Amino acid sequence: MTDPALRDEPPAPALAPAPAALAPAPLPEDTPAGHAPADVAPARHTSADVAPAGDRPSDVPPVGPDTAPLGRGLLLLMAVATGLSCAGNYFAQPLLDLIRSELNVSTAVAGLVVTAGQAGYALGLLALIPLGDVLDRRRLAVTLFSATAGFLALTALATSGALLLAGTVLTALTSVGAQVVVAHAAALATPADRGRVVATVMSGLLLGGLLARTAAGGLAELGGWQTVYWVNAVLMAGMAALLHRHLPRLRPTAALGYPALLRSTFTLLRQERLLRWRTAVGACSMASYSVQLTAVTFVLAGPGYAWSEATIGLFGLVGVVGVLTMKLAGRLGDTGSVHQVTGVALVLLVAAWLTLLPGAGSLGWLVVGIVALNVAQQAVLNSSQTILYALRPEARNRINSAFMTGYFVGGAAGSALASVVWVHAGWRGACTLGATLAAASTLLWLAERLGPRAPKLPSGA
Repeated sequence: MTDPALRDEPPAPALAPAPAALAPAPLPEDTPAGHAPADVAPARHTSADVAPAGDRPSDVPPVGPDTAPLGRGLLLLMAVATGLSCAGNYFAQPLLDLIRSELNVSTAVAGLVVTAGQAGYALGLLALIPLGDVLDRRRLAVTLFSATAGFLALTALATSGALLLAGTVLTALTSVGAQVVVAHAAALATPADRGRVVATVMSGLLLGGLLARTAAGGLAELGGWQTVYWVNAVLMAGMAALLHRHLPRLRPTAALGYPALLRSTFTLLRQERLLRWRTAVGACSMASYSVQLTAVTFVLAGPGYAWSEATIGLFGLVGVVGVLTMKLAGRLGDTGSVHQVTGVALVLLVAAWLTLLPGAGSLGWLVVGIVALNVAQQAVLNSSQTILYALRPEARNRINSAFMTGYFVGGAAGSALASVVWVHAGWRGACTLGATLAAASTLLWLAERLGPRAPKLPSGA
């Protein structure tokens, strides 16, 4: 008999009601032989690196549609887990001056803390996320959350710039456990609910990033810059225990050694045209969004507004509105309108920059533009993930690794470009840059949909 706790990803039961408890209802044991899963796109390529069915372990049947009905409790737990995991990467941003003075390091070293976090997260996306296809995802998530708790404590104990940078890199590296939880949620969702489920869990992740800066500032006033790291370390340890208790287990979906696993991530990017297109769209849209994150800080700190760092941090909560609309985008995608959601969102992304243009002298226009930009960006992200998670269910984590790495690189490039453009052209130049990147993302989407070899939308997306 198969261990009932170690599930495959079998066909979805017809409209099974979601239980109120955290753990999902029991699932059928296996996908019936000879039945092609409804939401798996027909195989178009073969590769030694992307393990075909014959190369999977003998006790792992072909991957079927993803089925475990998710209770609200489990979905909420996963959303909170991703938010806590992501938050640790943003604590340092409002505390850099305080950290610099207390650790007696230079401004340059303090500034490297943000760069170290970005580098650690990028490495985690490439090196750790693909493991979700060959390991038990519950065990991987629990391990990464536990490690993050330990590294947060290491950061809090730092007495020098070197220890602080080491703790920051390691914390960011393992914080990609949030992405493992997102992919796990997509695997547990039925195809009809996948957009809503992914949107809910991703909303937790994005809210964690938005609220982290505010929490860091408030806790630093109570007990120093270390306080927020200690609090998050305790919460992450508790979350690891909760995930171990309540997160369902699913069988690994690939049988590859680690070097082959990493190669297969790039193989998938080469083979899957839809993955390439959506990664390019996501990278450009995130670059556009990141221009706003950088330029708005400059304009609010400048002579027109002259706001304090604390007030600027609170203003960032305007972005919560965009996160809250992400679930609506997910529901619209579940109705079969996922490409239309992307198109409308990209048009809104361009329009948002036109609204932001007078924002340097008008708080009202600035707020409207930022809300529109957040709504648009979250809709682009959710619709892209909904499509890609249906592309190859047996390689979800590797697909997520490729997509999110491109997305992250786009964001870093947007921030860097915004800083350069601001020096030479100020707010107007930043708005022009943001609008240009948004327009580029829109043109890429149009090329994806209207080109002579436009990739077909996978079944179940």
